[in-house]
Amino acid sequence: MRPPEAGAHVEGADYARVDWWGVALDGVTFTRCRFDDAGLEELVTRRCVFDECVLTGVRMGGSRHLGTAFLSCRFDRARLFDTTLDGCKLTGSHFLGASLRPLTAVDCDWSWTSLRGVDLSAQELAGQRFREADLTDADLRGADLGGADLDRARLQNAKLRGADLRGASTDEVDWRSFELTGVHLDALQAVQVARAHGARVEI
Repeated sequence: MRPPEAGAHVEGADYARVDWWGVALDGVTFTRCRFDDAGLEELVTRRCVFDECVLTGVRMGGSRHLGTAFLSCRFDRARLFDTTLDGCKLTGSHFLGASLRPLTAVDCDWSWTSLRGVDLSAQELAGQRFREADLTDADLRGADLGGADLDRARLQNAKLRGADLRGASTDEVDWRSFELTGVHLDALQAVQVARAHGARVEI
């Protein structure tokens, strides 16, 4: 199946197992489309929108996405190794069993995403938005989350040894739900941790 032309709006199309290696998409909107097991290696998207699309098992190695939005999409078992996300919105998307390393992500919005059990170790994620994201059991060891928005993020049993959280917004984070050994915190976060464990902190 041929890729849509620039500016097209496609709804309900089935692109399962399509091979779009190296294709460039510009300003295309996909609504409730399926890309099951599609080959999207080296794909380039600019200002595209994938709204409620299914990308189960998709192969996106080496792809680059510039200002593209993946809204409430399913990336179950997707392979996004060596993918670049620059100024992208991933809000509400699910990444169950997805491979996301290595990944280059710059100024992205991961709010309300499900990243349960995903390996993001040693990734550069500073300043990005993870508001109310589900990071339960995620591997964030050595990740740079400095200045990130982690408000109300779920971090139960996340692996965070060596992660840098300094400057991150952490309102309503449950500090008792994950191991803090080796995590880099700023002074305000240290106070939050102490209070979460019952200490009476006077400043």
